[in-house]
Amino acid sequence: MRLFLKLCLSHFLVALLALFLLFLLAEALAPSFYRGHVARMAHALAMMGGGAMAEALRADLEAGLRATLTSALLAALPLSALGAALVALVPSLRLARTARLLAQGSRAMAEGNYGLRLPPLEGDELGELALHFNRLAEALDKVEKTRAELIGTVAHELRTPLSALQGYAEGLSDGVLTPERAAEGILREVRALKRLVEDLALVSRVEAQRVEIRLEALSPKALLEEAYQRFLPAFQSKGVALGLAPIPPLPPVLADRERALQVLANLLHNALRFTPEGGRATLGAYPLEGQVAFFVEDTGVGIPEEHLPHIFKRFYRVDRARSRKDGGTGVGLTVAKGLVEAMGGRVWAESQVGVGSRFTFTLPLYRGFTEGG
Repeated sequence: MRLFLKLCLSHFLVALLALFLLFLLAEALAPSFYRGHVARMAHALAMMGGGAMAEALRADLEAGLRATLTSALLAALPLSALGAALVALVPSLRLARTARLLAQGSRAMAEGNYGLRLPPLEGDELGELALHFNRLAEALDKVEKTRAELIGTVAHELRTPLSALQGYAEGLSDGVLTPERAAEGILREVRALKRLVEDLALVSRVEAQRVEIRLEALSPKALLEEAYQRFLPAFQSKGVALGLAPIPPLPPVLADRERALQVLANLLHNALRFTPEGGRATLGAYPLEGQVAFFVEDTGVGIPEEHLPHIFKRFYRVDRARSRKDGGTGVGLTVAKGLVEAMGGRVWAESQVGVGSRFTFTLPLYRGFTEGG
């Protein structure tokens, strides 16, 4: 309310000052203009022989003009003041309303309530300010929800290895477990905790775009062959076949070698976890719209269609019980997406329940490449 009064009073005073200056200007200039006109009339009367009468007429007309002008201006002042008040009222009300809404919104955000939104305002700077305020509130609301979800997820992730560690410690203390067996279990759970911490640190760097990327010209065939050789033993030990699809002649891509292999590794880990014994996974690549597309295809359990838009989100799991049993932390696909986008590509998934899944990502071509060069 204080801002409204200040704004209204300032507008009102400006309008009154303009009227006062108009009043002074009219009082100062109007008689001189009229005096010249009357002088010409008096001269004409003098030429006709009425000098004294002309002078009296001139003085009377000048006095009448000043009295009439002053009366008219004074009579117009109340109406002018009312007009000035109305002119001051409208913008003052609007500015005060916007300031009040912003104050309420900022107070609510300071108290942790990010759900408040300002109503749409006019399409000017004030409306733009309200729009940006709503966007800020929406972003903070999203961050707060993500923070709460992250805390809950991390607590959930830590609960299982910590419970297992407690069980091994109690079993060792009660003499139920031998030191060798307890040490083996404790070491396994410590490794799980270490993997969780490393995954959390990596996904944090990826989402903050603080991962170092060293781009160079790379052969798509060489990348696929290296990933194939790295993972072949793990697939064989589970009884899942790993194949390398025929690779057509492909130009080099511009990417970070270790990060590209890390993306392939995350996708292959995912295929290995969810493909049952006797299944098959395939690596391959093909040209796609000025880029090279890499894919990892499996004959695993598949992903329901409603989950596909969410699988690259941090800690998102289609089946929590199954993924916990298989040891995943739920950030592998998030890391893969972040690394691919950092190298200028994109990633997506296609799947059919009971048939399998296909994950594809692209990498840009090395622009220094020319055919035959």
